[in-house]
Amino acid sequence: MCPHDPACPSAEAPDREAARTLASHPEQGWSLLCNGVVLFEDTGELLPSGDVIAPHRPLPLVGAA
Repeated sequence: MCPHDPACPSAEAPDREAARTLASHPEQGWSLLCNGVVLFEDTGELLPSGDVIAPHRPLPLVGAA
């Protein structure tokens, strides 16, 4: 359970990446969030349930002037 006030978003919430960072390991490319989500530098995620969220970087704009 999150001890923060206000509480961090749950691992199932759409804004789960807004949870506070508990441990950061940039040399290894990942961070552990308060809600149990492991967030990878390529924007992929591993949820506490074992589900995987594929990397979701924004696509580059093509032909933008």
